[in-house]
Amino acid sequence: MDFKIWFLGILIGCFSSIGCAQSKTEIVPRSYVAYKTLEEIKIDGDDSDHSWSNAHWSEAFIDIEGIKTPTYNTKVKMLWDETYFYILAKLEEPHVWANLKQRDTIIFYNNDFEVFIDPDSDTFNYYELELNALNTIWDLFVSKPYRETDGVVLNDWDINGLKSAVKVNGTINDPKDIDKGWIVELALPWSAYKTSYFEDNVPKDKFWRVNFSRVNWDYDIVEGKYSRKKDDNGKFLHEYNWVWSPQGVINMHLPENWGYVYFSSKTVGDTDNFDIPNDEKIKWKMYQLYRLQKDYFKKNNKWATSLNELTKHKVELKNMSLNPQLENHSTGWSITIISPFSDKQLIIEQDGNFITK
Repeated sequence: MDFKIWFLGILIGCFSSIGCAQSKTEIVPRSYVAYKTLEEIKIDGDDSDHSWSNAHWSEAFIDIEGIKTPTYNTKVKMLWDETYFYILAKLEEPHVWANLKQRDTIIFYNNDFEVFIDPDSDTFNYYELELNALNTIWDLFVSKPYRETDGVVLNDWDINGLKSAVKVNGTINDPKDIDKGWIVELALPWSAYKTSYFEDNVPKDKFWRVNFSRVNWDYDIVEGKYSRKKDDNGKFLHEYNWVWSPQGVINMHLPENWGYVYFSSKTVGDTDNFDIPNDEKIKWKMYQLYRLQKDYFKKNNKWATSLNELTKHKVELKNMSLNPQLENHSTGWSITIISPFSDKQLIIEQDGNFITK
């Protein structure tokens, strides 16, 4: 079976209870300053490296919809050097279990930790990494969010040069005791995210769009082994989704809602500040218009030809009118705003692709 069709079927089944609706609550992405480390980080699942002790923890993860506090605590730290993007995650878990051992299998059928990366913040051509407590990896490349049905999912894409380690604080797959949790340590090579051979893509004093997710399942113990819990009809109960930066709905594949990681050139232990750029906040407004246009099509089987058909409200940021322009053309439509902050031309296209000129 074609992988894309198979995988999208799996995904749709996973998200069937919520569809692709967007939360009415405005989502404000979180941000994190990742500092540069001058020491070589040993990827062993241990956070004893000196640089890790100087890095700060993120906020605790929250339910993916941004509403409920998760049952178990999760938090991350980040660092970088000229070769790697380093991630340390600590997952509280009284019963650490996993049984998937084959690379590129559907890891979220176990409790897992997930990383999502969009280097250029256009919501296209992004990367996903999942791993369980056995350190089994699933890495893939996604050309478009799943809301666009003509996207491509490359399951055979690998993060060449990836280093990963898991340390269990307890005993994995032993239901007779109570564990403290597990630690994930990652070194993601910048080279894996290059778009051309000679590209220098180390984001020094720049940001990438990043998010982290943790899938957690209720469990049963059958003949001394853990398994995902089923209801009275034999159907698996829904998983919990706990994330760093909330999505507003149960769907990680909304890259416009991911967090911002700023890679400061300052050494870990120093202090730096990062404010999300105003042009990024304009993009949030434009994605709201994009969703209104999609909703309009669902209701009317045609695209709106003027913004007044989508909203009666002015589009403003910091008391400045953004004056969006909607253009219909032979291939669909686009919305353009000239940023009053940078004078750049910001464009969102019919398929959600974002272009900055």
